[in-house]
Amino acid sequence: MRTDRLQKECGVQLRWSCFPLHPETPPEGRELADLFAGREAMIREMQARLLQVAAAEGLPLTERSRTYNSRLAQELGKWAEEQGRGAEFRHAVYRAYFVEGVNIAQVDELVQIATAAGLSADEAQAVLAERTFAEAVDTDWQRAMDLHITAVPTHLCGGRRLTGFAGYDEFVLLIGESR
Repeated sequence: MRTDRLQKECGVQLRWSCFPLHPETPPEGRELADLFAGREAMIREMQARLLQVAAAEGLPLTERSRTYNSRLAQELGKWAEEQGRGAEFRHAVYRAYFVEGVNIAQVDELVQIATAAGLSADEAQAVLAERTFAEAVDTDWQRAMDLHITAVPTHLCGGRRLTGFAGYDEFVLLIGESR
């Protein structure tokens, strides 16, 4: 992945932040056609672009017709970072959501994803039940609003930003301009 390569080649430290992407989505999910009603061409273009970027990066990706609420996955991700397994969890939740079409709003699915990332099922269950990392996610969401971030991915470096699926050279340029 580009971010892994940037860390190795440019020595950058990444800070992953959560973003409220369609937080109104119910736990059972929502059809993309309903979410983007009247903008079907945009959905096709968006999915084509995602497939293109994923292919270029060697990432698996399947077309999907539903979206799911990611709030609990974000909370569990914050916990995974604290456990030193953030990268493993991000990779596992990516595969579950974007490749397998798993509903990442469901606690049982998230616990399985956590165990696939090498985390304790019992601890993951407790983190979700107690909403231990809700405040951390709220803080990230507020930061995104304060910075006027409206899309994912958005990358910030030294007060500059790069929004969208940018190429590796664009990241290198962003880092170079920020130093």
